[in-house]
Amino acid sequence: MKIILANPRGFCAGVNMAIDSLERALELFGTPLFVYHEIVHNHHVVERFKKRGVVFVDTIDEIPANSVVLYSAHGVSPEIREASEKRNLNAIDATCPLVTKVHLEAIRFAKEGYTILLIGHEGHDEVLGTIGEAPANIRLVQDVAEVAALDLPNDARVAFLTQTTLSIDDAEVIIAALRKRFPHIVGPKKDDICYATQNRQEAVKELVPEADVVLVLGSQNSSNSLRLAELASSHGKPAYLIDGVHEMQPSWFKPTDCVLVTAGASAPEDVVQECVEHLKRTYHATVETHTIREEDVSFNLPKELRSLTLVS
Repeated sequence: MKIILANPRGFCAGVNMAIDSLERALELFGTPLFVYHEIVHNHHVVERFKKRGVVFVDTIDEIPANSVVLYSAHGVSPEIREASEKRNLNAIDATCPLVTKVHLEAIRFAKEGYTILLIGHEGHDEVLGTIGEAPANIRLVQDVAEVAALDLPNDARVAFLTQTTLSIDDAEVIIAALRKRFPHIVGPKKDDICYATQNRQEAVKELVPEADVVLVLGSQNSSNSLRLAELASSHGKPAYLIDGVHEMQPSWFKPTDCVLVTAGASAPEDVVQECVEHLKRTYHATVETHTIREEDVSFNLPKELRSLTLVS
């Protein structure tokens, strides 16, 4: 067996910043420490923080007044910020800057009177936060059929934005349908789909022809991880999205297979290595790392943490 380790894979700059923010907040404030929604969409990351006393909540009402709350990498709506202020919470905003960019675009387009067509997945934390910036102006569009069904005149004043973790190919198809329906539609100056999502998809596209089987490390609620598995499947290869080695099935592999291994932007590298070691032990696999693109992006900690120092 041969294993091809796709690079880049795993944690992106936004995930690193969010996890580092939570680590720093634990040092500064101790527990109980509350996080609104999952810090990132990964089972291992969430469970590790739960064991250290972090409490993940789905509503601000669950958090006692005057507590510390950290907003996840996916961002929150103004309504959530207002609810935190009413409870006098010490809020730390660990929203990925690339998500914040989409929020600011939504605010700008709404102020300019556009109807905003947001390409994304209903119910995703990021989509909920973006819609919350201008709920009267934003319509969610999930596929080409929904583009056709929009009850807007073809000369409507419209703009489009996208969720940052979409499939590039799927988004391009929907954007093309929007441009055909609304020739005067405007969009963001720079693509909303984040660099890490694009790079991980690019690596799979380039390497999947060599593979017999594809393993994607990531959780089922991770949009960018799901897209990686779908991308591999669309190239005719069996692809499995798994949280870890415990989900791997012997029936997926033959001893002579070439296995492409990658990871979504919120999947820890130690979980990837556990799966690789299992294949090495079981099938005497050799490992090659194929780097498609180098990444050197990093984001600063939230301003609420940068201004604080630990008391010795």
